[in-house]
Amino acid sequence: MRKISWGREWLALVICLIHVLPFYILATTSFKAHDDFSSKWVAPGYLYLDNFVNAWREADLDRAIVNNVVVTVGSGLLIVLIGSIASYPLARHRTPLNRAVYGVFVSALIVPPLTILVPLYKFMVDIGGMNQLWGIILLHVTFSLPITIFLYTGFISSIPYELEEAALIDGAGRFKLFYLILMPLLKPITATVIILTCVNIWNDFQFSVFFLQKQEMHTITVALSGFFSQYNNYIGWVAAGSFLGAIPITLVYLFLQRYFIQGLSSGAVKG
Repeated sequence: MRKISWGREWLALVICLIHVLPFYILATTSFKAHDDFSSKWVAPGYLYLDNFVNAWREADLDRAIVNNVVVTVGSGLLIVLIGSIASYPLARHRTPLNRAVYGVFVSALIVPPLTILVPLYKFMVDIGGMNQLWGIILLHVTFSLPITIFLYTGFISSIPYELEEAALIDGAGRFKLFYLILMPLLKPITATVIILTCVNIWNDFQFSVFFLQKQEMHTITVALSGFFSQYNNYIGWVAAGSFLGAIPITLVYLFLQRYFIQGLSSGAVKG
C-alpha cells in the first residue's frame, strides 16, 4: 500500500510540473529583453519591464481588457440565469418531451462551433451583430448553454424535492421558490459553471477574430495576435500581454475554486 501511495504522489507531482512549466516559460519570456536569445528554460538574471509597457501601449490592452470584462461578465450572467431556469423543469419534470429536449442539449456538446462558421457568419451579418459586443455575447451564451444545462440539471436532480414541497405548502410561488430556496443551494454548481464557461470566454480567439474585426472591439487574444506577422515576431510582448491578461481570470478562479470540484462532481452524478 505504501508503494501505491508513493506512486500516486509522484504521479501528482509530474502532473503538477506539466501544468506549471508553461507558466514558467511564459514568465521567463516576459522578463527577457528582445535581444536576449538565451534558452527559454533559463530565467533572466535581470528585470526587464519594457515588454509589459510595450504590450500595454501597442495592443491597447486597457481597452481590450474592458472589452473582455464586458463580454465575459455579460455572457456569464446570462449563462447562469438562462441555464439555471431552463434546467429546473428538465430536472423536476422528467416527461418524454423534457427528456428529448435534454437529449438535444447534451447532443449539442459534440458539435464543434467552427463547423457551422459560414452560416453563423451570415446570421451575424443579417442581425447586425458584427463588431458588436452584444453579438459575441449572444454567441458565447448559445454555445455555453449545453454544458451549463447538463451540469445544472444533474445538480438540481440531487436536491431533495421535499424542500420545494415545504415551500409550496407555505405559499411560495414557483419563482420565489426557485430564487429564494434553490438558488442558494446552487452555489457550488454555479461556481463550476462560471469557471468552465467564463475561462473559455475570456480566452476565446475563434469567435473574436471573426466577429470583432474593428480594432476598438478587439479582445485580449485578438489584440495580442497583432504582434505576429510575416516579418515581425514580438514574442516578449505577447508573453507579457498574456501574463497581464491572465491575472483577472486567475483571481476569479482562485476565489471560486473551493466550490469547483464539489459542483462538478455533483452536477455530473444525475443527468
